[in-house]
Amino acid sequence: MEFLKRNFSIILISSAVIITGIILGNSYLSKGKPDPVISVTGLGEKTFDSDLIVWRANFSRNNLDLKQAYADLNADMKKVKSYLISKGIKVNDIVFEAADIQKQYETEYDENGNVRSTYFSGYLLNQSLKVQSKQVDLIERTSREVSQLIDAGIELNSNAPEYYYTQLAQLKIKMIEQATKDAYNRAEKIAENGGGSLGNMLSAEMGVFQITAENSSEAYDWGGSFNTTARRKTANITIRLKYEID
Repeated sequence: MEFLKRNFSIILISSAVIITGIILGNSYLSKGKPDPVISVTGLGEKTFDSDLIVWRANFSRNNLDLKQAYADLNADMKKVKSYLISKGIKVNDIVFEAADIQKQYETEYDENGNVRSTYFSGYLLNQSLKVQSKQVDLIERTSREVSQLIDAGIELNSNAPEYYYTQLAQLKIKMIEQATKDAYNRAEKIAENGGGSLGNMLSAEMGVFQITAENSSEAYDWGGSFNTTARRKTANITIRLKYEID
């Protein structure tokens, strides 16, 4: 009995140390075990028609006399402008850029292929024009009919039209909403199949935004892509969500 009294304090302290160790150990194990999480990617997709067209073309004149070359080019510019307006294109949609001037030289060679002489052969003036309009059908059709200007002595080089969409910002917001909903539905289904339920959302990241031609085989670019050659396009966006699983 005397022994128990003398050692009671020691026994009490030892018990406290053991209990404390158990509590701390359980706490460490609890902290070391991460809560289950799930990461899913949702897709937003929309096919649409372009509502803005940009068409570029150019024509040129050359002459030994710079002043005459300018006069010829200005005469052609008036004919081209008149032609486009006659097709129904608005005058404010037609923009003529500054003319590009180049000096041209001809080189003569002897029978052995050596340079015999080089001389100035005239000025080449190149005139570029741009038509930007929401009259997509009209500009598209006109860009294919420029051969009619040949009768007027003008060789107009027509580039393929570029197509854009002016409501892209609004479309992108709707697609983000669609992709977010798709990701949530996927996460919820996976959690249910695993016998759990979705907890708090931990993070959300927007992925790549792509615009490609409809039904095309264009390669996806991790930096994003923006097709301008097709009138009808398909836009895609991804959203990555991370949830806790309860």
